[in-house]
Amino acid sequence: MELRDHLWLLVGGGVVFIVLMSFFVSAVCGYMAGLIGSSNSPLSGIGIIVVIGAALLLVFGVRSSLPTSSQTALVAFALFVTSIVFTVAAIANNNLQDLKTGQLVDATPAKQQWALVIGVLAGAAIIPPILDLLNRAYGFTGAPGAIPGHALAAPQAGLISALARGVITGDIDWSLIRYGAWIGVAAIVVDLVLRRSTKSVHLAPLAVGLGIYLPTQSTLMVVVGAVVGWWFDRNADRKSKNPESTKQLGVLLASGMIVGEGLVGILVAALVGFSEQLGFSNHDFPLSLVSDDFANTPWIGGFAPSVWVGGIAFVVAITAMYAWITRLSRTALSG
Repeated sequence: MELRDHLWLLVGGGVVFIVLMSFFVSAVCGYMAGLIGSSNSPLSGIGIIVVIGAALLLVFGVRSSLPTSSQTALVAFALFVTSIVFTVAAIANNNLQDLKTGQLVDATPAKQQWALVIGVLAGAAIIPPILDLLNRAYGFTGAPGAIPGHALAAPQAGLISALARGVITGDIDWSLIRYGAWIGVAAIVVDLVLRRSTKSVHLAPLAVGLGIYLPTQSTLMVVVGAVVGWWFDRNADRKSKNPESTKQLGVLLASGMIVGEGLVGILVAALVGFSEQLGFSNHDFPLSLVSDDFANTPWIGGFAPSVWVGGIAFVVAITAMYAWITRLSRTALSG
């Protein structure tokens, strides 16, 4: 209610901030997505700058004339503005990567434009219901009503929210941001030195930043996948008669696993979210076949039996898929 007196200032300033920041953020993120891919676009790092900028403008613009009770509303407004800039940058990532792919396959401009329009509309229609489904089934860490230990982790969203809240309430530790900036500068300098003194070794500053604030459970499998991919590509160069085609099969397999994991996760979330309506007795784990003791009781090495079973199943599945791809490359792509 306290923000109503500053409605036109907030709306006008927010629109100007969104237009300007969206232009610059889209240029940076879209450029990186076109060169490397949307998965390597510095959207998170740019988002940190955007949310700090939006929060600082609110602090210097309207916070002094508002009561302390309005700080929560200001945080929400800063996050709302930042989310729009994030959306614009994400669409820029998608568009630039699609345009690059279209150029590689000789797509016509008209068909690419139609594909981009359909993609934006499809995403706008599908993503909100899926997020609502995940929120209904698990909730998100830090969101109202979320159950600790059961909610889905959202480290990037948590970081952005914490920054906005810290700047507006005035309790943010700016020394940590300065340390992070110096670490970033040092990583960039080391990367430049490595690129000039070596042929293949370099340090990705963005990867360093992501590794600092993302939890290990979110990044560990990326490292494992990179090692497996390097091993697969090296064997393809040494043993395959058509190494490039073999590498493409590996990329297709990895892409299918990523998409498959997402689809299975949504299916499980649907079962959890509608477990009561579907008649499952265990609402949190409707597909469980074993007791909670099997999943939680420490066993060999301090890990529960479920962790060992899941890990062994994962290794067996990856080994079987690797053997299948290798055999396929030797037969269908031997020419």
